[in-house]
Amino acid sequence: MTHMLPKDRIDYSPIPDRPRLVLPGGARMVVWVIVNIEEWNPLEAMPRTVLTPPAGGSPIPDIPNWAWHEYGNRVGFWRLLEVFDVLNIQASLAINGSAIRSYQPISRAALDRGWEFMGHGFTQKNMQKVENEREDIVKTREAIREFTGRPPRGWLGPGLTETWETPDLLAEEGFDYVADWVLDDQPVRLKTRTKPILSVPYTQECNDVAMMLIQHNVAAEYRTRAIDQFEQLYKDSHNSARVMALVVHPYIMGAPHRFRYFREALEHMRQRSDVLFWTGERIHDWYVEASA
Repeated sequence: MTHMLPKDRIDYSPIPDRPRLVLPGGARMVVWVIVNIEEWNPLEAMPRTVLTPPAGGSPIPDIPNWAWHEYGNRVGFWRLLEVFDVLNIQASLAINGSAIRSYQPISRAALDRGWEFMGHGFTQKNMQKVENEREDIVKTREAIREFTGRPPRGWLGPGLTETWETPDLLAEEGFDYVADWVLDDQPVRLKTRTKPILSVPYTQECNDVAMMLIQHNVAAEYRTRAIDQFEQLYKDSHNSARVMALVVHPYIMGAPHRFRYFREALEHMRQRSDVLFWTGERIHDWYVEASA
């Protein structure tokens, strides 16, 4: 099978050479906040660990690490939800298809607030390890459609994982945008074997997994880095719009000792009247119209 390589899907485009992007109402940039809701299967090795087993390996059941994640859905999410309500921000919910029913109160809270639902795999598993990728994508889409009344338009792979075919399958199954391609501060179009699919800017840098679990920074690093990234992108946007993503997982930034730094970062950004807080699908629709 011939694979479409990443460089075959996207043309190189220096950002200073592009046509000017204009947001409505004189706004300069968009911030979108993505909350990841996952269901970890206790019959499999945990996707991430906070505590290494005494004898190593991947024991099953792995109660300490399963419970670490479960805290986020039982407690951490509801802590995060308060700040979204206070600041009047609609987030994008990147959710495993299986998690929609398993954590239905979370799904209901997001739906009642008009949040966007994004496909995030049916379970929290690398897409390369899924037995049938198209089936997994369809199952996720249909789980969201059944609960929300409409299919999701955006996709975020678990751990940003893709196979060689993922963009093709997403386009064929009705998705409008994908967030796995973290390579720009503006949306860009990816080629597929049928129609293009839009890449909406996501982030690995302002992502609590990278900052807290991989780089092992102190909790305050989230606030510092998020504000620094925001201020630079705001400066960059003086002549053409920029998009910033901010990523949280309830079991990470919803932990008591970290939560304040997420809240303070959002409070700082909310002070700017010329900054929009949108969902991924609103960014998609604006860009398609603005770049037509």
